[in-house]
Amino acid sequence: MCHDDRVPCDDDTAPEHLPGGSGGVWKVGRTVRRPTGPWTPAVHELLNWLSREGLGGIPHVGGIDEDGREIVSYIEGRGVPVDDEVVLDEVLVEAATWLRDFHDIAEGFRPEGPRTWRQAGEVELEPGQIICHNDPGAYNWIIQSGHFVAMIDWDLAGPGEPIDDLAFLCWTGIPLYREIPVEDAARRIDLVVDAYGEWGPMTLLDAVVRRMTTATERIAAGIERGDPGMLNLQRKGEPQRTRDRVAAFEARLPAIRDTLG
Repeated sequence: MCHDDRVPCDDDTAPEHLPGGSGGVWKVGRTVRRPTGPWTPAVHELLNWLSREGLGGIPHVGGIDEDGREIVSYIEGRGVPVDDEVVLDEVLVEAATWLRDFHDIAEGFRPEGPRTWRQAGEVELEPGQIICHNDPGAYNWIIQSGHFVAMIDWDLAGPGEPIDDLAFLCWTGIPLYREIPVEDAARRIDLVVDAYGEWGPMTLLDAVVRRMTTATERIAAGIERGDPGMLNLQRKGEPQRTRDRVAAFEARLPAIRDTLG
């Protein structure tokens, strides 16, 4: 069943599995279906609120289908194969600019009472927190004609600090999780800093280590409680893979800092 005219119902279309790090989703016509959880009502509340506030570049919620999966609109474009591609400078700037717009609008989302989020559980927002995307890596970007147009996969949304989201974006968007020339890393950090317009590069670099360490802790906690998405990441080597990458990034940090100088 679809409840939103912006989300067309194509229930007779054969589903196409779209793989992803936490298990993937199914494309049915011009919609995307994914398993739901206790966090789904809060995520839908957030997405509907952001849409009403005029934020572009997000999927529209269409309800729940007969198999109990959420329905969101399919956004045309291509994803980013982060292990094989470094996005263009322009795309990186557009993504950071979009993230700032999202954060500025999300500051106004202050639901009364606690909400249940996938990684935080049932909580209320604390002072200084907003609802972050929490997984704005380049693999969740949609690119059309060489431009960033959307951020998808909102199931990990939940309370956080805006700099946490920006740090996560840098991890795969610059990218910092793997080695690129130090001059390129420093230059692209400056691009992100200028596009977002809030923190300096040194502060952002510190936040990357902290945020990605938190990511490993959240994955480990999800594995412990049996979260299917986190169990799928375990099969891909997480959280140890990210722990190793954070350690390697910390070894590269002095050179990046010296180049930023």
